[in-house]
Amino acid sequence: MPGGADEAMIRDWPGLRALALSLGLPEVTVAHPWGHECLKAHGKMWAWWSPYVDAAVFRCDRSEREMLLHADPDTFALHPHYAPHDLVLVRAGRIDPGRARARLIRQWRDAAPKRWLKAWDAANPA
Repeated sequence: MPGGADEAMIRDWPGLRALALSLGLPEVTVAHPWGHECLKAHGKMWAWWSPYVDAAVFRCDRSEREMLLHADPDTFALHPHYAPHDLVLVRAGRIDPGRARARLIRQWRDAAPKRWLKAWDAANPA
């Protein structure tokens, strides 16, 4: 997710957590699965930091993940723990806030029950 000045990049979980919470999206809670803090959206894992690699974890289908890993291996990574899942790691200090914001919003929407999201969109026009 590179794309901005180095100083603007997200470098750690507190930075990613602050960005995610600043979005002000409803149905977001703090949880501690497996002893590590994460944010859940609509009861599903939404934003978290890998305990295996110094990196943020984002949902990503496998074809996009392969493209990202090939195109920019300095930014994107994969740990064996995440290989069976539709996830990609973005290394600390390489997380562009604008791109992270867009992906978090998309993931929040993807986690929402369709009926709930329809009502949310009607009450919150773009």
